[in-house]
Amino acid sequence: MNPNNYIIIDGSEGEGGGQILRTSITLSTIFQIPVEIFNIRSKRNNPGLRPQHVASIKAASSICNAEVDNLAIGSHSIRFKPGRVQSKSLKINVGTAGSITLILQLLIPAASLGGADLDLEITGGTDVRWSPVIDYFKHVVLPSYRIVGIEANIETLRRGYFPRGEGLVRVSIKRSNGVSSINNLTPRKCNVKGISVCSNLPMHVAERQMESAREYLVSKRIPLDESEIYLEKSFSPGSSILIFSVGSEGPFLGGDAIGEIGKSAEKVGLQAAKKFSEEYLSGALFDRHVSDMIIAPLSVAKEKSSFLVSKLTNHLNTNLRIVSLFNHVNYDIIKNVNGSRKIEINPTK
Repeated sequence: MNPNNYIIIDGSEGEGGGQILRTSITLSTIFQIPVEIFNIRSKRNNPGLRPQHVASIKAASSICNAEVDNLAIGSHSIRFKPGRVQSKSLKINVGTAGSITLILQLLIPAASLGGADLDLEITGGTDVRWSPVIDYFKHVVLPSYRIVGIEANIETLRRGYFPRGEGLVRVSIKRSNGVSSINNLTPRKCNVKGISVCSNLPMHVAERQMESAREYLVSKRIPLDESEIYLEKSFSPGSSILIFSVGSEGPFLGGDAIGEIGKSAEKVGLQAAKKFSEEYLSGALFDRHVSDMIIAPLSVAKEKSSFLVSKLTNHLNTNLRIVSLFNHVNYDIIKNVNGSRKIEINPTK
């Protein structure tokens, strides 16, 4: 492809949110193909770029010396023309409680598959609405990346909750030596674990979250094999819980929830346990959120991949369509009797 030819993407299509933006910039960086995105987040109540989007695109542009037009909070369109990805260290400050994990969704595959080592220090929200909590990313997403050839590590130094944010994480990303395909339709059952955290709140908040989750899991005949409860540092009070089951070759399943004003600790724990149990009982390799994130890396693999996901989401549909624009992969979605889906991704030769 001529490097001056932009792939044009309508950000209002599919789920119409930030996922189109993140996946497009990720693939643009990896393949060094310029992209223009318009109608950014047009289906959201606050359309256009938000602080975490601006921060992640600035970081992406920094690692590949990209030319970026119209990058500003509230912008409804951008043009991103990348160069070659380079190894470096970066400090990123979202400036709000904007999600750190959504930034990592873009930067980890972009750097690793782009052929660079990247050390990050990011300040922002670690456990906030509309995004995975940092423990989910560390304990569920990163292991799923590892089986396809992406290596990264996360250290959480301080939690960041709404409204102040100011959570602090350090992330180390290693360049990939190549992407492995996946052909796993029957992952074995693995231990179920839980991590419950609260900050600037009494310890019993985290304990009640975990006990509520445990009670629900027992009602579904799912054993909670291990649980950890922490009281951690933060500037704003907050809490989160993750229930997960992960093996070296799968499954990669998690359910998380965060505390909010007026939401009891028991409700937080119940919400996470319900989300997890639906994934666990589906028999899928990836939960519905990990499946979104694994699509871009698998589109770079040389061989066909097949795997089960618990549920077809708008994000998954969106990512399949976007990767086909950059790397011309063929894909199929096959519905199973229990509602799960078999996903097949076949890069064209």
